Amino acid sequence: MPSKPESILKDLKANKFAPVYFLQGEEPYFIDKITGFIEKNALAPQDRGFNQTIMYGKDTTIGEILTNAKRFPMMSDRQVVIVKEAQNIQELGREQGDQLLINYINNPLPSTILVFAHKYKVLDGRKALAKELDKKAVLVKSDKIPEYKLAPYIDQYVKDKGFTIETKACQVLAESIGNNMEVLTNEIDKMLINFDEPVAISTAHIQQYVGISKDYNNFELTKSLSYKDVNKANTIIWYFAQNPKSHPLVPLLSLLYLHFSRLLQVKAHNGMGEKELAGILKVNPYFIKEYTVAAKNYPLGKIIDIIGYLREADLRSKGIAANNMEESKILKELIFKILH
Repeated sequence: MPSKPESILKDLKANKFAPVYFLQGEEPYFIDKITGFIEKNALAPQDRGFNQTIMYGKDTTIGEILTNAKRFPMMSDRQVVIVKEAQNIQELGREQGDQLLINYINNPLPSTILVFAHKYKVLDGRKALAKELDKKAVLVKSDKIPEYKLAPYIDQYVKDKGFTIETKACQVLAESIGNNMEVLTNEIDKMLINFDEPVAISTAHIQQYVGISKDYNNFELTKSLSYKDVNKANTIIWYFAQNPKSHPLVPLLSLLYLHFSRLLQVKAHNGMGEKELAGILKVNPYFIKEYTVAAKNYPLGKIIDIIGYLREADLRSKGIAANNMEESKILKELIFKILH
């Protein structure tokens, strides 16, 4: 079974390196993070000139990669061969190319660290290469982090940096930036460098250093809808309309769909305790009150209608149901339908 990126990074930080790494999946962030760590830390700076080779999938062949991998290091205990954009290797997935790689995996040179950074796709798990990589090498699957796991990820990421973050601030980041991990972690890192000592990150810090308003953001919009606060909801979408590049419609529609889908689950588990309900909804118990209030404010039939409105808005945003309609107008109409 493919390894999780976090466990591999933990091993690497403990100076535990394997002969072959095959990093694959939809989320490039973790692939880049593992590759970057090996590139910067597997060899001492003075050894990299002779013993570190960077190759690119579209410009090389499996034969050339393996020729480099089979070399012995010069005046060093190991060498590193990194193949970036490995998904572009033409022979990968073809019988002859796969067999060459399988032969090497079964008898790798112990002094070589061979890394394949295979982004945005995965090997066919039914084929021999994927099976051999899983058994004989370090096969890593880098998946997109689902929205419901973003807040816990942010919380742990900030803790790993020596800071803490308030629950609401965590949610604001998750719901305003989404699961583009490169953007999300860059914004967090840029914020944290402003502090000389660890602090508890708040929504005020996020507004000051990331530029996400503590009053006008995706989190506050969903909250205003939950409580049927018409004035606040309209104020927020007006703010969004003035800053369209910072508040794209498609991620917001995805967030709203998740929000109202959760309300269906609340309806289905009426009377359940907060802790158990939080587990089903996959949210922090801190937010259960909002969901239970929202479930009371929206009858079942209305929630079903809202999910239909969201699908219609998604089609309009893609120019399918209505051409040349501005995103701000689509959002304004959608919020009106939700609240009335």
